[in-house]
Amino acid sequence: MLNRLLSGRSGYLLGFLASFGLVAFGLVIQVRNDLEPCPLCIFQRIAFLSTGVLFLLAALHNPQGMWRRIHGGLQFVAAAAGAGIAIRHIWIQSHADEVMAECGAGVAYLFEHFPLRKFLQLVFKGTGECSTIDWTLLGFSIPQLSLVAFTGLAIYAVVLMLARKA
Repeated sequence: MLNRLLSGRSGYLLGFLASFGLVAFGLVIQVRNDLEPCPLCIFQRIAFLSTGVLFLLAALHNPQGMWRRIHGGLQFVAAAAGAGIAIRHIWIQSHADEVMAECGAGVAYLFEHFPLRKFLQLVFKGTGECSTIDWTLLGFSIPQLSLVAFTGLAIYAVVLMLARKA
């Protein structure tokens, strides 16, 4: 039965729902606790959304053979990119004393006034906003929880890619 779930559209829909559900959960945390997401949090949300869209496209396409591997590879890469962003965010939070103490310019200003490459360099350098831990669940910060979620989505993409047709 599990193989049947993972071999068709329903497996991809589950990945889509999980990805978008995680973004919804982040929005609930933000609204309930009156938090403003830092630049790296925003990029992690984009990575969750991208991963979810790739799962949705696979559900619509219902790929077989080589296309199943292509979809799985793209889903894995999107989730792995999100995990990389989360790892960088965790590093910044654990080295807050080495990161700028001031928040600096906002993301909108940076995006408008710098080329994309410089913008990304500045954002991933981290800001005072990114080093702050505003919310935890069972002692884990949001980027730590995101890393677990991205890792799970990446593994799930590989499982879907390797699942046999029922």
